[in-house]
Amino acid sequence: MPATDVLSPELLERLRSRAAGYDETNSFFTEDLADLRAAGYLALFTSRDGGGAGMGIPDVVACQRLLASAAPATALAVNMHLVWCGVAHLLALKGDESLDFILREAAAGELFAFGVSEPANPAVLFDSHTEARPTGDGGYAFTGTKIFTSLSPAWTRLGIFGKDSSDPEEPRLVFGFAERGTEGITIADDWNTMGMRASQSCTTRLAGAVVPAPRMVRTTPVGPHRDPFVFGIFALFETLLSAVYTGIADRAVDLAVETARGRSSREGVPASADPATRWKIAEAALRMDGIRLQLGAVARDLEDGTDHGSYWFPLLSGLKYRSTETARGVVETAVRVAGGRSYFRGAELERLYRDVLAGMFHPSSEDSVHGSVANALLGPVE
Repeated sequence: MPATDVLSPELLERLRSRAAGYDETNSFFTEDLADLRAAGYLALFTSRDGGGAGMGIPDVVACQRLLASAAPATALAVNMHLVWCGVAHLLALKGDESLDFILREAAAGELFAFGVSEPANPAVLFDSHTEARPTGDGGYAFTGTKIFTSLSPAWTRLGIFGKDSSDPEEPRLVFGFAERGTEGITIADDWNTMGMRASQSCTTRLAGAVVPAPRMVRTTPVGPHRDPFVFGIFALFETLLSAVYTGIADRAVDLAVETARGRSSREGVPASADPATRWKIAEAALRMDGIRLQLGAVARDLEDGTDHGSYWFPLLSGLKYRSTETARGVVETAVRVAGGRSYFRGAELERLYRDVLAGMFHPSSEDSVHGSVANALLGPVE
Protein backbone atom coordinates (compact mmCIF):
# COMPACT_ATOMS: atom_id res chain seq x y z
CA MET A 1 0.00 0.00 0.00
CA PRO A 2 1.52 3.37 -1.01
CA ALA A 3 2.07 5.91 1.75
CA THR A 4 -0.26 8.34 -0.02
CA ASP A 5 -3.15 5.88 0.42
CA VAL A 6 -2.94 6.58 4.17
CA LEU A 7 -1.55 10.11 4.11
CA SER A 8 -3.61 11.86 1.46
CA PRO A 9 -2.53 15.28 0.18
CA GLU A 10 -5.47 16.80 2.04
CA LEU A 11 -4.48 15.16 5.33
CA LEU A 12 -0.84 16.17 4.91
CA GLU A 13 -1.84 19.77 4.30
CA ARG A 14 -3.94 19.80 7.48
CA LEU A 15 -1.02 18.40 9.45
CA ARG A 16 1.41 20.90 7.95
CA SER A 17 -0.94 23.80 8.67
CA ARG A 18 -0.96 23.00 12.41
CA ALA A 19 2.75 22.36 12.93
CA ALA A 20 3.78 25.99 13.41
CA GLY A 21 1.00 26.57 15.95
CA TYR A 22 1.93 23.55 18.03
CA ASP A 23 5.53 24.71 18.00
CA GLU A 24 4.69 28.30 18.97
CA THR A 25 2.48 27.30 21.91
CA ASN A 26 4.52 24.25 22.94
CA SER A 27 1.37 22.14 22.63
CA PHE A 28 0.70 18.47 22.03
CA PHE A 29 -0.57 17.50 18.57
CA THR A 30 -4.07 16.53 19.73
CA GLU A 31 -5.83 17.29 16.45
CA ASP A 32 -3.10 15.59 14.40
CA LEU A 33 -3.42 12.46 16.53
CA ALA A 34 -7.18 12.37 16.01
CA ASP A 35 -6.72 12.67 12.25
CA LEU A 36 -4.02 9.99 12.16
CA ARG A 37 -6.05 7.62 14.32
CA ALA A 38 -9.05 8.08 12.02
CA ALA A 39 -6.82 7.38 9.00
CA GLY A 40 -5.67 4.08 10.53
CA TYR A 41 -2.12 5.31 11.04
CA LEU A 42 -1.73 3.65 14.43
CA ALA A 43 -2.34 0.27 12.79
CA LEU A 44 0.06 0.45 9.85
CA PHE A 45 1.78 -2.79 10.91
CA THR A 46 -1.43 -4.62 11.83
CA SER A 47 -2.63 -7.12 9.22
CA ARG A 48 -5.62 -6.25 7.08
CA ASP A 49 -7.49 -9.16 8.61
CA GLY A 50 -6.77 -7.57 11.99
CA GLY A 51 -8.13 -4.19 10.94
CA GLY A 52 -4.85 -2.56 9.90
CA ALA A 53 -2.99 -1.55 6.76
CA GLY A 54 -0.89 -4.72 6.59
CA MET A 55 2.31 -2.82 5.86
CA GLY A 56 5.86 -4.06 6.18
CA ILE A 57 8.85 -2.06 7.38
CA PRO A 58 9.72 -0.43 4.00
CA ASP A 59 6.18 0.89 3.59
CA VAL A 60 6.03 2.25 7.14
CA VAL A 61 9.40 3.94 6.56
CA ALA A 62 7.88 5.64 3.51
CA CYS A 63 4.91 6.77 5.58
CA GLN A 64 7.12 8.24 8.29
CA ARG A 65 9.22 10.10 5.74
CA LEU A 66 6.07 11.61 4.27
CA LEU A 67 4.56 12.47 7.66
CA ALA A 68 7.81 14.07 8.85
CA SER A 69 7.94 16.23 5.74
CA ALA A 70 4.68 17.82 6.91
CA ALA A 71 4.85 17.66 10.72
CA PRO A 72 8.22 16.58 12.12
CA ALA A 73 7.34 16.60 15.82
CA THR A 74 4.14 14.67 15.18
CA ALA A 75 6.10 12.09 13.21
CA LEU A 76 8.79 11.76 15.87
CA ALA A 77 6.26 11.13 18.62
CA VAL A 78 4.15 8.66 16.61
CA ASN A 79 7.44 6.93 15.79
CA MET A 80 7.60 5.57 19.33
CA HIS A 81 4.22 3.89 18.96
CA LEU A 82 5.28 2.47 15.62
CA VAL A 83 8.51 1.10 17.14
CA TRP A 84 6.54 -1.20 19.44
CA CYS A 85 4.22 -2.22 16.60
CA GLY A 86 7.25 -2.83 14.39
CA VAL A 87 8.88 -5.04 17.01
CA ALA A 88 5.71 -7.13 17.13
CA HIS A 89 5.73 -7.33 13.33
CA LEU A 90 9.40 -8.28 13.15
CA LEU A 91 9.01 -11.03 15.74
CA ALA A 92 5.93 -12.34 13.97
CA LEU A 93 7.94 -12.65 10.75
CA LYS A 94 10.22 -15.00 12.71
CA GLY A 95 7.29 -17.02 14.05
CA ASP A 96 7.15 -15.37 17.48
CA GLU A 97 3.60 -14.15 18.14
CA SER A 98 4.18 -13.10 21.76
CA LEU A 99 3.62 -9.42 20.97
CA ASP A 100 0.65 -9.83 18.65
CA PHE A 101 -1.51 -8.19 21.31
CA ILE A 102 0.26 -4.89 20.49
CA LEU A 103 -0.91 -5.10 16.89
CA ARG A 104 -4.46 -5.95 17.96
CA GLU A 105 -4.62 -3.15 20.51
CA ALA A 106 -3.11 -0.64 18.08
CA ALA A 107 -5.90 -1.43 15.63
CA ALA A 108 -8.38 -0.81 18.45
CA GLY A 109 -6.91 2.66 18.96
CA GLU A 110 -4.50 2.15 21.83
CA LEU A 111 -1.38 4.32 21.79
CA PHE A 112 1.95 2.82 22.85
CA ALA A 113 4.72 4.97 24.30
CA PHE A 114 8.42 4.29 24.71
CA GLY A 115 9.51 4.41 28.36
CA VAL A 116 13.07 3.19 27.92
CA SER A 117 15.54 6.09 27.98
CA GLU A 118 17.03 6.93 31.37
CA PRO A 119 19.32 9.73 32.55
CA ALA A 120 23.00 8.78 32.62
CA ASN A 121 22.46 5.30 31.17
CA PRO A 122 24.71 4.87 28.11
CA ALA A 123 24.01 1.11 28.10
CA VAL A 124 20.43 1.93 26.97
CA LEU A 125 18.79 -1.51 26.46
CA PHE A 126 21.56 -3.57 28.04
CA ASP A 127 21.23 -2.23 31.58
CA SER A 128 18.81 -0.14 33.61
CA HIS A 129 18.84 2.19 36.59
CA THR A 130 15.16 1.42 37.19
CA GLU A 131 14.46 -1.07 39.97
CA ALA A 132 12.12 -3.91 39.01
CA ARG A 133 10.96 -5.65 42.18
CA PRO A 134 9.15 -9.00 41.79
CA THR A 135 5.65 -8.94 43.24
CA GLY A 136 5.62 -12.71 43.76
CA ASP A 137 2.95 -13.50 41.20
CA GLY A 138 4.92 -12.92 38.00
CA GLY A 139 4.43 -9.16 37.98
CA TYR A 140 6.92 -6.41 38.81
CA ALA A 141 6.88 -3.08 40.63
CA PHE A 142 9.01 -0.51 38.80
CA THR A 143 10.76 2.42 40.48
CA GLY A 144 12.89 4.83 38.49
CA THR A 145 12.92 7.72 36.04
CA LYS A 146 12.35 7.61 32.29
CA ILE A 147 13.17 10.57 30.08
CA PHE A 148 12.12 11.67 26.60
CA THR A 149 8.79 9.84 26.93
CA SER A 150 7.10 11.03 23.75
CA LEU A 151 3.29 11.02 23.60
CA SER A 152 3.16 11.85 27.32
CA PRO A 153 -0.27 13.55 27.25
CA ALA A 154 -2.00 10.79 25.32
CA TRP A 155 -0.39 7.35 25.58
CA THR A 156 -2.56 4.51 26.84
CA ARG A 157 0.19 1.86 27.07
CA LEU A 158 3.74 2.50 28.30
CA GLY A 159 6.49 0.04 27.44
CA ILE A 160 9.03 0.04 30.27
CA PHE A 161 11.95 -2.00 31.53
CA GLY A 162 14.02 -2.26 34.68
CA LYS A 163 16.52 -4.44 36.50
CA ASP A 164 15.50 -7.30 38.76
CA SER A 165 18.36 -7.66 41.27
CA SER A 166 16.60 -10.11 43.57
CA ASP A 167 19.38 -12.56 42.67
CA PRO A 168 22.53 -10.45 43.08
CA GLU A 169 24.59 -13.12 41.35
CA GLU A 170 22.48 -12.97 38.21
CA PRO A 171 20.44 -9.76 37.79
CA ARG A 172 17.97 -9.72 34.92
CA LEU A 173 16.32 -7.05 32.81
CA VAL A 174 12.53 -7.30 32.57
CA PHE A 175 10.18 -5.64 30.07
CA GLY A 176 6.47 -5.01 30.33
CA PHE A 177 3.59 -2.69 29.43
CA ALA A 178 1.80 -0.52 31.96
CA GLU A 179 -1.62 0.98 31.37
CA ARG A 180 -2.33 4.65 31.80
CA GLY A 181 -3.72 5.32 35.23
CA THR A 182 -1.46 2.76 36.89
CA GLU A 183 -0.75 3.87 40.44
CA GLY A 184 2.83 5.06 40.88
CA ILE A 185 3.22 6.61 37.41
CA THR A 186 3.52 10.39 37.30
CA ILE A 187 4.30 12.56 34.29
CA ALA A 188 6.23 15.80 34.76
CA ASP A 189 5.20 18.90 32.85
CA ASP A 190 8.79 19.66 31.86
CA TRP A 191 8.92 19.66 28.05
CA ASN A 192 10.05 23.13 26.93
CA THR A 193 12.70 22.56 24.30
CA MET A 194 14.31 24.20 21.31
CA GLY A 195 12.61 21.92 18.80
CA MET A 196 10.32 18.90 18.37
CA ARG A 197 8.05 20.69 20.81
CA ALA A 198 4.73 19.08 19.86
CA SER A 199 6.10 15.63 20.76
CA GLN A 200 5.72 16.55 24.47
CA SER A 201 8.36 13.99 25.45
CA CYS A 202 8.09 14.59 29.18
CA THR A 203 9.88 12.89 32.06
CA THR A 204 8.04 9.91 33.54
CA ARG A 205 8.59 8.88 37.15
CA LEU A 206 7.82 5.40 38.41
CA ALA A 207 7.29 4.81 42.12
CA GLY A 208 6.39 1.17 42.64
CA ALA A 209 4.28 1.11 39.46
CA VAL A 210 3.03 -2.47 39.11
CA VAL A 211 2.90 -4.27 35.79
CA PRO A 212 0.95 -7.53 36.23
CA ALA A 213 2.26 -10.85 34.98
CA PRO A 214 0.10 -10.98 31.80
CA ARG A 215 1.67 -7.70 30.65
CA MET A 216 5.27 -8.73 31.25
CA VAL A 217 6.76 -9.72 27.92
CA ARG A 218 10.49 -10.43 28.22
CA THR A 219 13.45 -11.06 30.48
CA THR A 220 17.04 -10.74 29.27
CA PRO A 221 20.53 -10.80 30.79
CA VAL A 222 22.32 -7.61 31.75
CA GLY A 223 24.98 -6.64 29.23
CA PRO A 224 25.32 -7.12 25.46
CA HIS A 225 23.36 -10.02 23.97
CA ARG A 226 21.43 -10.89 20.80
CA ASP A 227 17.92 -11.47 22.09
CA PRO A 228 15.54 -11.00 19.10
CA PHE A 229 13.19 -8.82 21.16
CA VAL A 230 15.91 -6.33 22.13
CA PHE A 231 17.34 -6.45 18.62
CA GLY A 232 13.87 -5.63 17.31
CA ILE A 233 13.57 -2.58 19.57
CA PHE A 234 16.97 -1.29 18.48
CA ALA A 235 16.38 -2.06 14.81
CA LEU A 236 12.96 -0.42 14.57
CA PHE A 237 13.99 2.56 16.68
CA GLU A 238 17.04 3.36 14.57
CA THR A 239 15.32 2.70 11.24
CA LEU A 240 12.09 4.59 11.86
CA LEU A 241 13.99 7.42 13.54
CA SER A 242 16.14 7.68 10.41
CA ALA A 243 12.96 7.87 8.34
CA VAL A 244 11.75 10.88 10.32
CA TYR A 245 14.94 12.87 9.85
CA THR A 246 15.14 11.87 6.19
CA GLY A 247 11.61 13.25 5.80
CA ILE A 248 12.67 16.56 7.35
CA ALA A 249 15.52 16.77 4.86
CA ASP A 250 13.17 15.87 1.99
CA ARG A 251 11.08 18.90 2.89
CA ALA A 252 14.14 21.13 3.23
CA VAL A 253 15.22 20.31 -0.31
CA ASP A 254 11.72 21.09 -1.59
CA LEU A 255 11.77 24.43 0.22
CA ALA A 256 15.21 25.27 -1.15
CA VAL A 257 13.99 24.62 -4.70
CA GLU A 258 10.80 26.59 -4.09
CA THR A 259 12.76 29.52 -2.66
CA ALA A 260 15.28 29.54 -5.52
CA ARG A 261 12.49 29.64 -8.06
CA GLY A 262 10.71 32.44 -6.23
CA ARG A 263 13.63 34.84 -5.66
CA SER A 264 15.31 37.19 -8.11
CA SER A 265 18.18 39.67 -7.96
CA ARG A 266 17.64 43.39 -8.46
CA GLU A 267 18.60 42.82 -12.06
CA GLY A 268 15.76 40.32 -12.42
CA VAL A 269 17.96 37.24 -12.58
CA PRO A 270 16.17 34.34 -10.83
CA ALA A 271 18.05 32.70 -7.97
CA SER A 272 17.49 29.38 -9.70
CA ALA A 273 19.94 30.56 -12.39
CA ASP A 274 22.64 31.57 -9.92
CA PRO A 275 25.56 29.09 -10.13
CA ALA A 276 26.24 29.14 -6.37
CA THR A 277 22.59 28.51 -5.54
CA ARG A 278 22.36 25.71 -8.08
CA TRP A 279 25.49 24.09 -6.65
CA LYS A 280 24.11 24.21 -3.09
CA ILE A 281 20.80 22.62 -4.05
CA ALA A 282 22.52 19.97 -6.16
CA GLU A 283 24.86 19.17 -3.27
CA ALA A 284 21.90 18.76 -0.91
CA ALA A 285 20.13 16.47 -3.38
CA LEU A 286 23.26 14.36 -3.85
CA ARG A 287 23.62 13.90 -0.10
CA MET A 288 19.97 12.87 0.12
CA ASP A 289 20.49 10.17 -2.50
CA GLY A 290 22.86 8.38 -0.13
CA ILE A 291 20.63 8.26 2.94
CA ARG A 292 17.52 7.40 0.94
CA LEU A 293 19.30 4.41 -0.56
CA GLN A 294 20.76 3.27 2.77
CA LEU A 295 17.44 3.68 4.58
CA GLY A 296 15.60 1.72 1.92
CA ALA A 297 18.17 -1.08 1.92
CA VAL A 298 18.14 -1.49 5.70
CA ALA A 299 14.33 -1.50 5.81
CA ARG A 300 14.17 -4.20 3.11
CA ASP A 301 16.82 -6.31 4.82
CA LEU A 302 14.92 -6.21 8.10
CA GLU A 303 11.68 -7.19 6.39
CA ASP A 304 13.34 -9.96 4.37
CA GLY A 305 15.28 -11.38 7.32
CA THR A 306 18.71 -10.75 5.80
CA ASP A 307 21.43 -12.00 8.13
CA HIS A 308 24.12 -9.39 8.76
CA GLY A 309 25.24 -11.26 11.85
CA SER A 310 27.16 -9.23 14.40
CA TYR A 311 27.38 -6.30 11.98
CA TRP A 312 23.68 -5.53 12.34
CA PHE A 313 24.24 -3.22 15.31
CA PRO A 314 26.97 -1.12 13.61
CA LEU A 315 24.85 -1.05 10.46
CA LEU A 316 21.77 0.24 12.26
CA SER A 317 23.57 2.76 14.42
CA GLY A 318 25.47 3.92 11.34
CA LEU A 319 22.19 4.48 9.51
CA LYS A 320 20.90 6.65 12.35
CA TYR A 321 24.13 8.64 12.51
CA ARG A 322 24.36 9.23 8.77
CA SER A 323 20.69 10.13 8.36
CA THR A 324 20.54 12.61 11.24
CA GLU A 325 23.87 14.24 10.38
CA THR A 326 23.02 14.44 6.69
CA ALA A 327 19.58 15.84 7.43
CA ARG A 328 21.10 18.54 9.63
CA GLY A 329 23.51 19.54 6.87
CA VAL A 330 20.81 19.54 4.23
CA VAL A 331 18.52 21.75 6.31
CA GLU A 332 21.40 24.15 6.90
CA THR A 333 22.07 24.26 3.16
CA ALA A 334 18.40 25.06 2.55
CA VAL A 335 18.64 27.88 5.09
CA ARG A 336 21.65 29.28 3.23
CA VAL A 337 19.72 29.16 -0.04
CA ALA A 338 16.70 30.89 1.49
CA GLY A 339 18.81 33.60 3.08
CA GLY A 340 17.94 35.90 5.97
CA ARG A 341 14.19 35.39 5.73
CA SER A 342 14.66 31.86 7.12
CA TYR A 343 16.18 33.31 10.30
CA PHE A 344 12.88 34.84 11.40
CA ARG A 345 10.46 33.05 13.70
CA GLY A 346 7.52 31.68 11.79
CA ALA A 347 9.56 30.63 8.76
CA GLU A 348 9.18 26.90 8.12
CA LEU A 349 12.91 26.45 7.61
CA GLU A 350 13.61 28.14 10.95
CA ARG A 351 11.42 25.53 12.64
CA LEU A 352 12.89 22.65 10.64
CA TYR A 353 16.37 23.78 11.66
CA ARG A 354 15.44 23.62 15.33
CA ASP A 355 13.66 20.28 14.88
CA VAL A 356 16.49 18.61 12.99
CA LEU A 357 18.98 19.39 15.77
CA ALA A 358 17.19 16.88 18.01
CA GLY A 359 18.70 14.09 15.92
CA MET A 360 22.03 14.33 17.73
CA PHE A 361 20.43 13.51 21.08
CA HIS A 362 18.84 10.18 20.15
CA PRO A 363 20.78 6.96 20.60
CA SER A 364 23.05 5.87 19.14
CA SER A 365 25.40 8.73 19.97
CA GLU A 366 28.21 9.86 17.69
CA ASP A 367 30.81 8.30 20.00
CA SER A 368 29.03 4.96 20.38
CA VAL A 369 28.49 4.65 16.62
CA HIS A 370 32.17 5.07 15.89
CA GLY A 371 33.10 2.75 18.74
CA SER A 372 30.72 0.08 17.46
CA VAL A 373 32.06 0.22 13.92
CA ALA A 374 35.67 0.28 15.11
CA ASN A 375 35.08 -2.80 17.26
CA ALA A 376 33.47 -4.59 14.31
CA LEU A 377 36.41 -3.83 12.03
CA LEU A 378 39.36 -3.84 14.44
CA GLY A 379 38.14 -5.90 17.37
CA PRO A 380 37.78 -4.58 20.91
CA VAL A 381 40.70 -2.89 22.62
CA GLU A 382 42.39 -5.36 24.97
